[in-house]
Amino acid sequence: MIMAFLRRMVFLILIQCFFLQTASASSWQTLSGKPPVVIARGGFSGVFPDSSNSAYDLAKTTTSPDITLWCDLQLTKDGVGICFPNMNLDNGSNVQYIYPNNKEWFSSDFTWKQLSNVSCVQNINSRPEIFDGSYPIWTIEEVANSGASGLWLNIQNSAFYTQHNLSMKNSVVSLSKSMKFNFISSPEISFLKSMKNSVKPRVTKLIFRFLNQDQIDPFTNQSHGSLAKNLSYIRTFSSGILVPKSYIWPVDSALYLQPHTSLVTDAHKEGLQVFASEFANDFLIAYNYSYDPTAEYLSFIDNGNFSVDGFLSDFPVTPYRAISCFSHLDKKKAKDHANITIISNNGASGDFPDCTDLAYQRAARDGADILDCDVQMSKDKIPFCLSSIDLMNSTNVLETSFRNLSSVVSEIQQRSGMYTFSLTMSQIQTLKPAISNPFRVNALFRNPRNRNIGKFLTLSEFLLLPNRYSSLLGILIKVENAAYLAEHQGISVVDAVLDELKKATAQESYANATRILIQSTDKSVLMKFKEKKKMNHDELVYRVDEDIGDVTDSAIKDIKDFAGSIVISKKSVYPSNSGNAFVRLRTGTGIVSRLKSNGLRVFVETFHNEFMSQQYDFFSDPTVEIDSFVRAIEIDGIITDFPATTTRYRKNQCYSKMDLVPTGELITLSNSVHLGPAEAPYPSLVESDVIEPPLPEVRSLPPASTNPPKAEAEAIEVPFEVIIMSILVSLFILV
Repeated sequence: MIMAFLRRMVFLILIQCFFLQTASASSWQTLSGKPPVVIARGGFSGVFPDSSNSAYDLAKTTTSPDITLWCDLQLTKDGVGICFPNMNLDNGSNVQYIYPNNKEWFSSDFTWKQLSNVSCVQNINSRPEIFDGSYPIWTIEEVANSGASGLWLNIQNSAFYTQHNLSMKNSVVSLSKSMKFNFISSPEISFLKSMKNSVKPRVTKLIFRFLNQDQIDPFTNQSHGSLAKNLSYIRTFSSGILVPKSYIWPVDSALYLQPHTSLVTDAHKEGLQVFASEFANDFLIAYNYSYDPTAEYLSFIDNGNFSVDGFLSDFPVTPYRAISCFSHLDKKKAKDHANITIISNNGASGDFPDCTDLAYQRAARDGADILDCDVQMSKDKIPFCLSSIDLMNSTNVLETSFRNLSSVVSEIQQRSGMYTFSLTMSQIQTLKPAISNPFRVNALFRNPRNRNIGKFLTLSEFLLLPNRYSSLLGILIKVENAAYLAEHQGISVVDAVLDELKKATAQESYANATRILIQSTDKSVLMKFKEKKKMNHDELVYRVDEDIGDVTDSAIKDIKDFAGSIVISKKSVYPSNSGNAFVRLRTGTGIVSRLKSNGLRVFVETFHNEFMSQQYDFFSDPTVEIDSFVRAIEIDGIITDFPATTTRYRKNQCYSKMDLVPTGELITLSNSVHLGPAEAPYPSLVESDVIEPPLPEVRSLPPASTNPPKAEAEAIEVPFEVIIMSILVSLFILV
């Protein structure tokens, strides 16, 4: 334990020196010229209950000794100061179960002794409850003695305590004699004015906390929005302001950024520091940030016009790394530090509809090394790129006259679908693309402005993209449902792909410049490409289409006979408990190291930015998750909807200098009352899972008509009522 502590301290000193060197070499636009301060609101309250000892501990261990801990100071009946997010203890603790006969549960109604057996609970319903009831309420002395170098007191309701014969001012002055407060904030002007002569400005800074712009300040009878325009007045009783982030970067009702205000610049001119609040990785943010919290933080400190002086965050690790690792990057000159291949998932499908020209354009611009095409076949046997063989998943076909072509194909899926092989290519091109929303059930929708824009590409058009984007290392062609198409639709998708490849690679400028990979979940498909095109192992990629907990030696040997790379799921690396909330194993499954030691490259899918896609071990931060897979597991490639996030990570200025986030530990700290029964491990991949029968011969069918009836020549959008009826009929068929 002592050696581990010493190693930890040496690391923190080294990273702090690196951080200071980086900061001094950069031109920070903060008031002091120093890097912004990170304030952990109630500790790491995005994971553990707000103001619990574990929340404070996690904030310190994932950042640096310079972290500033935030304490919402409340007073008990006997004048003891506690750190708790609300004066009503019912919101954040189990007090109502300890004292069920009370009608109210304000801190001023209880002595400290009475609260000694009350525990903290998560006060935001969307966050995990498995830590509830495990951690007691802490006094301000306990927080101050916990080892952080900075402490921020927030006094939200001084007037309330005055009404209950408790003086917040006297309590703070008394506490300041035995501990150091770096910041004291309050939305009450009268309280801050009363404290002005009781603190030393060089030691403790008084900060006026702005509330919602339309909220009225009782001291001045002005709205907070109006007070924000009178900063010279604010300067008479404070040295800084704490504002909701929307005061700086407003967001419209559609959740898009508006032009930034001049608040930071104006405040700095008055000598006021500006701290921004309401940051959390698991809250909705403007669509402009593509669900990437690091991108949001950087917009407040690295925009070329201004920088806030600090962040108040529920997830302090993210602003800390944004400041120390990703700010002031020269995107053109910065070197890649991480050796990881970035493979798009249907292009940049997090920002544009899958497999459209715009999705591929964005992916290439955002730094993808390899663009992917999921090949589908039209009725007239033209291969094109689309994420699903079912048009309902990625187009507006349900809203058109083609809805009548729905059918159930049990070999593909159990529900009714509208399949690509039911329409000619000219008909498909009349459809509108539809952006994917994999977290629709969680009310997380992707960029609605881009919902239906872009055009689908034929495979021949896709194969021209490497000539357009010189930064690409190659392309990945995905082939699925080959057996069904051959046997039931008379279509050889393998031959169609080979024909297009032959045409493309015949071009002198194309033949030697582009790496071409073929991917499938079907061994027989890869073997057919190997046989017909004489492709080598390095060009063939085998995808495992289920979560696995292990892989047998015989299965590895079989895969090596026909493929040089393998695609596995994120959960096959870091298995989750039910609900995908926490990692179950501290070191992961070990599958990646086994596959790599046998000569296989390992690609992992699918990396999303949406916070619901990451286990809480990665702190709802896609960059932290990427770091764990790249450095701890050493995967070879990341398959992602958002290539820009991994591209920025590769230029990480702290690469190999930051501690890796430990995985599988959070679940061990949980309250067993909230955990379900032990879960069975994922199945092993065995040789019989890999073995596939040869592809069937292509069934001879009458040629598809190239002149469809006029009524079906193009998609005709239909009324909403008809769409609803179509959905109901489809559901009835399934039943």
